[in-house]
Amino acid sequence: MSFQPEYPEIDLLKLVAEGDRNAFTQIYNNYRNKIYSIAYELTESTGVSEEIVQDVFLKIWVKRETLNEVEHFKAYLFTITRNYVFAALKKIARRESLEVSAMEGAPLYHHDTEDQVQNNEYTRILQAAIDRLPEQQKQVYNLVKKEGLKREEAAAALQLSPETVKTHLAAAMRSIRTYCLTRLDVTIALIILMRHY
Repeated sequence: MSFQPEYPEIDLLKLVAEGDRNAFTQIYNNYRNKIYSIAYELTESTGVSEEIVQDVFLKIWVKRETLNEVEHFKAYLFTITRNYVFAALKKIARRESLEVSAMEGAPLYHHDTEDQVQNNEYTRILQAAIDRLPEQQKQVYNLVKKEGLKREEAAAALQLSPETVKTHLAAAMRSIRTYCLTRLDVTIALIILMRHY
């Protein structure tokens, strides 16, 4: 008998805490793609991103008995994801002998309440990254990420092929990622990416 999907998330988490594997699978299915996408945008590695997904959910399963104490699961999931992405980026930087000064000393914890000054700074840096894009990449990014168009819809609007739109979007996201990482710590870069998924 298949697991009933109509369970609210809070009930699913209670079941996971009790060791229910079906509930855990449902939580995994609900969040896997988001975690993978965020990890990939920052690491640009399918292998590393898959590993991060597995590590995140392995930790959730191992620590499942503490889920009853978690008030905000998405924030909890974000913290775990952030820590694994940060560790992965550190490994990548060491392996490739990169000097990513913005990554050094990134805070391990982030307060849930961000003041308006910080929010304005995040927005300013993200917008600066977008403004630096070549015109066609900028148009594709705005249509897909800001206006929410599907790839095929953006292609039609710009009279481009869907494959060309895909290529431009990937290049735009790579450029934005690089720009943000050189100006922000990993935690803030992750916050920006979380807001765009």
